[in-house]
Amino acid sequence: MVNLADLKIGEKGEIVGFTDESLSLKLLEMGCLPGTEVVLTHLAPFGDPIAIRVSGSYTLSMRREEAETMLIKRT
Repeated sequence: MVNLADLKIGEKGEIVGFTDESLSLKLLEMGCLPGTEVVLTHLAPFGDPIAIRVSGSYTLSMRREEAETMLIKRT
């Protein structure tokens, strides 16, 4: 398992959990549920923010700090 910030552009993964309980509620409300497939699509020049494709249906942008709290299983 790695965190979302460890993925490279184009890599896919499945959300398995979160390390920050308070931030996890915000991410869950944005559709980042355990078992959901995500793909890292964009990375800003200095690495922050990042953009992910969630369930193949929409793009979500987030800070790197938020991405580091999301645990991912590479697929």
